[in-house]
Amino acid sequence: MRSGFGVLAFLGLVLLAGCKVGGADKGALAPVGEAATDGVHAQCIRSGGEFVHASGGFLCQSVPRDAGKACSSGRDCESACLARSHTCAPITPLLGCNEILNDGGIVVTQCIE
Repeated sequence: MRSGFGVLAFLGLVLLAGCKVGGADKGALAPVGEAATDGVHAQCIRSGGEFVHASGGFLCQSVPRDAGKACSSGRDCESACLARSHTCAPITPLLGCNEILNDGGIVVTQCIE
């Protein structure tokens, strides 16, 4: 009975020795919780965005390069083509419910909460 336990313990150690920790830095765990949020916030600011509170959490909003440009369908814009003004949205993501032109130029309501 005792030798069976020793064999199981040995096999467990062998299996654990083969485990590798993932992450950007070899051997480092990816950040979680507040540390992960801080990293996303910093990346958002570095990319020129603004870290804003939205329902259910935070997100990175930014001004697309084509903001305000005339459009006739969603294909014309980096973000969304606003149906009322036929211009590319001033921010991305565009929160709330908005009428936009889809890729085929058809008016649809898009809701992002």
